[in-house]
Amino acid sequence: MSITVNLYYTGKNDNARRFAEEMEQSGTADAVRAEAGNLRYEYFLPLKDPETVLLIDSWEDQHAIDRHHASPMMETIAALREKYDLHMRVERYRSDEEGIPSSDETFIRT
Repeated sequence: MSITVNLYYTGKNDNARRFAEEMEQSGTADAVRAEAGNLRYEYFLPLKDPETVLLIDSWEDQHAIDRHHASPMMETIAALREKYDLHMRVERYRSDEEGIPSSDETFIRT
C-alpha cells in the first residue's frame, strides 16, 4: 500500500514558487526522486493561490518515508524552507488497493 503526502508550501513575495524552482534547479528534487521507495515527487501551482505551491510526494510504504526523513537530504530541504520562510500544511493518503470502483469508471477518462 503506497502513501501519498500532499504538502502545501505557503510564503510571501513568490517565495514558495522560488523554493520549488531551487529544489528543481539544484537537483535536490531529482535526488529525492532517485531515493529507494519514491514513487512521485512533483510540484504544482494552485491557480487560486499564487503564494502556495503543492508538492505531491508518494512513497511505497512508511519505511521508505522514514528512510527519506532520516537522510542528510532533509537538512538541505529544511534549510531551503527556512531560506524562503515557508509555512506548511500537510495531507496524507493511503492508496486504495482495490482500484477504481466500477461505479466511478463512467466519469474517468483515460
